[in-house]
Amino acid sequence: MKQRYYSLDVFRGATVAFMILVNNQIGSAAFTPLRHAPWHGLTPTDLVFPFFLFAVGNAMAFVMPRLEAAGAAAFWQKVGKRAALIFLIGLFLNWFPFAMWENDQLLFKPWTWINSDGELRGVRILGVLQRIALCYFFASVIIYYAKVRGAFWIGVGILVLYWLLCELGNPVDPYSLEGWFGTALDKQILGEAHMYRGEGIAFDPEGLISTLPGIVQVIFGYLVGYYILGQSKASGEFTANTTQTGTHPIYKTLTMLFLAAAVLLFIGYAWGLVFPINKKIWTSSYVALTVGLAIMLLAVLIYFIEVRNNRGTWTRFFEVFGKNPLFIYALSGLIPKFLSIIRLNDGVDENGAIAFISPWGWFFKYLVAPVAGTREFGSLLFAVLFVLLLWAIGYWMDQRKIYVRV
Repeated sequence: MKQRYYSLDVFRGATVAFMILVNNQIGSAAFTPLRHAPWHGLTPTDLVFPFFLFAVGNAMAFVMPRLEAAGAAAFWQKVGKRAALIFLIGLFLNWFPFAMWENDQLLFKPWTWINSDGELRGVRILGVLQRIALCYFFASVIIYYAKVRGAFWIGVGILVLYWLLCELGNPVDPYSLEGWFGTALDKQILGEAHMYRGEGIAFDPEGLISTLPGIVQVIFGYLVGYYILGQSKASGEFTANTTQTGTHPIYKTLTMLFLAAAVLLFIGYAWGLVFPINKKIWTSSYVALTVGLAIMLLAVLIYFIEVRNNRGTWTRFFEVFGKNPLFIYALSGLIPKFLSIIRLNDGVDENGAIAFISPWGWFFKYLVAPVAGTREFGSLLFAVLFVLLLWAIGYWMDQRKIYVRV
């Protein structure tokens, strides 16, 4: 992305860094402010994934003109290939490292297996990257054929349709973990063995039906990027020389962005009174609210970075993540998964049996947690150290102009 849109690079990089920070805490010891909302509601952590989808849409605004100029065949080849690769990388991460411990034996991890309780289990099919792939693909198709105005109304239609589907799918209890209608569809299509079980039951927070409103997240991100790009071309606002208050031509753009953010925040909170704000089933009110917050944050970054030229170590730090976002995110999943199959002797458990711990767990238990003082702050410190490690890898790649594109 060109330097005059440096703020978008920083926005995307900050999102990736925060995603890694949130995903690599230590289970039940996770730092409380960085935990997801238990069900309804919103925490700062619940903003990370929708912000990334919004950033995907932003980037599409700069790529779509080239795809439109290349023609339909080139569009389908490029978008289809990219979506398929991202989806397969996500599936690869779910299956990796293709091995698991069973009765003190390291065995190949099959597509499905029977666990120690006699229950059928399998490799999870969906996940974060898979949702990104699906949302990117369908949003691209909608934008390519419906253009800007059509994509906006289709996005609005999807949000309303999803609300109606939730209401009609289970009129008695539509928004509970057990009552949400989308789980039944996921079970039929994916199979219960291949679904996420972090809630204690087979329920996938990146399920098929809840991907529908996620598509709108990308569409709205595109519309914002399209607007910023159009305004910058029309007025030259990113190349203006003056930064005095009220004279920079970008102030009109910022005003419109803040206005759009305020409208979406109002819609999100108002809609949330009848359609609860919920990340795990990705409700339409959640989309409106998080898009509004994403626009507001992006506008703030544009002001400080593009207008005030406030750049330095903090922008450079996040830019590194924005240069290789997919590779760094994938690496953040590969490293702990690989270390999880290595077992170190950790004395004996309460039953007198040999206890084992992974190098990942050992580093937290014996080095990080004692320094931090508590398990919760230890979990935060552990995740921060991992983010810094990945930043160092990303910085090394950037210095050598190594960029992994999909």
